[in-house]
Amino acid sequence: MQALAELRERMQRSPLGCPDDETLKWYLRDRYFKVEDAEAKLTSMLKWRQDEKIDQLDLSLVQAELATGKAEVHEHTDKFGRPVVIIRVTKHVIGEFPLSESKRLCAHVLDNAVASLPPGGEQIMGIFDLKGFELRNADLQFAAFLVEAFFEYYPRRMGQVLMVDAPWIFQPSWAVIKPLLRKYSALVRFVDRPTLQREYFEAGKLPQDLQV
Repeated sequence: MQALAELRERMQRSPLGCPDDETLKWYLRDRYFKVEDAEAKLTSMLKWRQDEKIDQLDLSLVQAELATGKAEVHEHTDKFGRPVVIIRVTKHVIGEFPLSESKRLCAHVLDNAVASLPPGGEQIMGIFDLKGFELRNADLQFAAFLVEAFFEYYPRRMGQVLMVDAPWIFQPSWAVIKPLLRKYSALVRFVDRPTLQREYFEAGKLPQDLQV
């Protein structure tokens, strides 16, 4: 493929390094095989990983936040074979941990989800458990980073996002977040626990706290 060869040659000249061919192909697809656009987006992603030291993350530095259980890659895939990232929103409290560390922890979880894709798999699913959501959980700055990450650093990896048991108090936050998602807001579905269990998981494969 000429576009792949050209992109590989360009990235091999980059001081940020050249990703593997699968990553190059993914960014080419995301940018509709426009080599210059793919190069620009790849460069932005690699610079972010370098600046934030994503690949040198010392988990001991974020162990306390990790231990809250706010974010994890579920041990089971959904019915469609997609790795599942679970975000327990009530466990994320504004200001409890440095925003920079929360971002790095998020990248760690997303990296693990992508790494656990089965052969031929391309997309993951996100579950945001909003039961019990309060204003102290409405971290719009972190939400904006998540949107940026899905667009810029993990493009097209999120196949679907499920908002589970969202209370009315979440509506103002959603009114801010939805425009940021642009066309990808179509990936978001609001569901309750029975729907989540019935439509997306085989029996016994849903975490206990998300079961009916």
